[in-house]
Amino acid sequence: MAIEFRKKPGIVAYLTAGDPDLATTRDIALAAIDNGADVIELGVPFSDPLADGPVIQRASERAVARGVRLTDVLDLAKELRAARPAAGLVLFSYLNPVVRMGMKRFCARAAETGADGVLLTDMIVEEAGEYLAEMKVNGLAPIFLAAPTSPDARLKAIAGVSQGFVYAISRVGITGTQQRVAGDASELVSRLRQFTKLPIAVGFGISNAAHVRAVGEFADAAIIGSALVALIEKSPAEEAATAIGQFIAGLRA
Repeated sequence: MAIEFRKKPGIVAYLTAGDPDLATTRDIALAAIDNGADVIELGVPFSDPLADGPVIQRASERAVARGVRLTDVLDLAKELRAARPAAGLVLFSYLNPVVRMGMKRFCARAAETGADGVLLTDMIVEEAGEYLAEMKVNGLAPIFLAAPTSPDARLKAIAGVSQGFVYAISRVGITGTQQRVAGDASELVSRLRQFTKLPIAVGFGISNAAHVRAVGEFADAAIIGSALVALIEKSPAEEAATAIGQFIAGLRA
């Protein structure tokens, strides 16, 4: 099961659900899809987003302070699937909120929303037995992170259980915009190609059209996160959807 990218490189847009509020997140996601995003990664806000840089950390803090919870994000995902049936939709979360809900219940609810897959940032392949079983039962694609520091044996294990696409981390560290795409990214994608025919999407630090073009030379899709969240942060809520739509269109142009 692979998530389809209509053009190469595909664009995966990460949004922190509930920042600035759930209704605005819905409008932003629709604008992103309508302007060329192939996949929406709908981020569940979490109090301790350790893999994220300050931009996404602040977004999570704002959403958590507003009372946004996993159940709200699932409801929003269902709305997005109804509004844009053909778009790719991935639920993006840290493990804690899922454990609190219960893995079985979460996977069933995720399937009910119409999501294509799930990415749990701190779910490691070595401990994913229950998760993978519940994902399979519910017809969901498990998406894992692959890092430049991973040995080939671990990349093979990740590729072997991944569906949808493989998320290749462009560099070691936290999320955040960078001046250029890290050189480790191309090498990592090349190493992953030995083990999978799934699309490979590159994230961490991708923030402009030049980065997207560079990623398109060696990978199937670019994942944009911090750049979008930063734009939302500085835009008035009523203008955020338009701003994101124009930004995504610019990446495509």
